[in-house]
Amino acid sequence: MKFSLVAALVVVLAVAHGSEAVSLVKRDIQSDVDRITKLINDMSASITTATQDMVEKVKALEVTNTAQTYMEDSRAKIQPLVDKVQAEAAKLQEQVKPFIANIEDQIKPLTENLNAQVKPLTDNFHTQVKPLTDMMEKFFQQVMDQTKALLPPQ
Repeated sequence: MKFSLVAALVVVLAVAHGSEAVSLVKRDIQSDVDRITKLINDMSASITTATQDMVEKVKALEVTNTAQTYMEDSRAKIQPLVDKVQAEAAKLQEQVKPFIANIEDQIKPLTENLNAQVKPLTDNFHTQVKPLTDMMEKFFQQVMDQTKALLPPQ
């Protein structure tokens, strides 16, 4: 940043000196000084703005890098625990398999027995409900027919 200011000042002075050496006509020095001052102020403001933008970008990059480093460190610390939990879960699953198979073997006859007892009841229920549903359908059809008969012709 300092180098840019010095380089800009040298360029401005060189331009000012070169224009004075070439010009043989009387000039208004104050207007040249004002113009050079304005040019230097504009350059300074531009350099300041660019520097502030750069600082903000560097800060944002540092925050991103810090977050990414934190995530990677956390993952590295947690991964052994995750691996251990997965290994223990696999062991537990292998240990539980015989118990589950035993329970399934004990429940299967009970389920088959229950199904054998319930099937006649459901079959009987369906045979008893069928005439009732037929009767309800006929009743609703009669109500619909009588309602239509009461309506005036259209």
